[in-house]
Amino acid sequence: MKRITKLWPGGKTKAFTLSYDDGVEQDRRLVEIFNKYKLKATFNLNSGIQHEGSFWVDKGHTIKRMNREGLEALYEGHEVAVHSLTHPVLPELPRELMLKEILEDKQNLERQFGYLVTGMAYPYGAYNAATIEVLKASGLDYARTVNSHLRFNLPDNPYEWHPTCHHNEPELMNLTEAFLAGDSHSLFYVWGHSYEFDVQDNWELIEAFSQRISNREEVWYATNIEIVRYLKAHNNLKYSTDCTLVYNPSALSLWISVDGQAVEVPPGKTLQLD
Repeated sequence: MKRITKLWPGGKTKAFTLSYDDGVEQDRRLVEIFNKYKLKATFNLNSGIQHEGSFWVDKGHTIKRMNREGLEALYEGHEVAVHSLTHPVLPELPRELMLKEILEDKQNLERQFGYLVTGMAYPYGAYNAATIEVLKASGLDYARTVNSHLRFNLPDNPYEWHPTCHHNEPELMNLTEAFLAGDSHSLFYVWGHSYEFDVQDNWELIEAFSQRISNREEVWYATNIEIVRYLKAHNNLKYSTDCTLVYNPSALSLWISVDGQAVEVPPGKTLQLD
């Protein structure tokens, strides 16, 4: 029997993604850093309060949300995702209000950015079974939690997508070295809020981290939704009983490892696995 395992696009063995919340002014500096190192991130916005009049104070720092104007250009090349309309604790709301918070945010973002918005990060990391059902009914494909696991495994449930760690995790750089040194199919997921770099005066952390994690041939740098769509397509590959044939019903080119050899399975094709 052949040994067949998943690979990322291009036959890569590793994937890396980022996620940042709230659409605050500090995103401008953060996006500049990510673009400098050719990293991809997902930015989760609250469209109902996405204006400079929305602010709060954290340890003497005034944290301002950005105006909507110009965000299309700022986030170009990255993903914009739902963070709810006004950032409430979703499980505390009636189902009708949860639907409003999610659907109106989704609709506003789709109208502004001109593409399907099907991802989310839970406000305050709060969710329950009812919240997940509302997400599914709203046409969302995944949602990120704030529950770090310090590993590089793929999400078991895309609606409870636990990240590897927050950027302030003390073991961040050690995790980075472990990820880069590994040779198995893996995913490194880092999340946070860009304003935290001002509050904690540690912009040098994200600069050093971005430089270290970037420009690796074996790593696929992707947004959250790119990873979710690729994994969904990969899970729909159809194999013959003896695994000598594989059919790719998706529109994506998918990659597998067959007895240690990288093999591309083109979209809509059946491939003989020699």
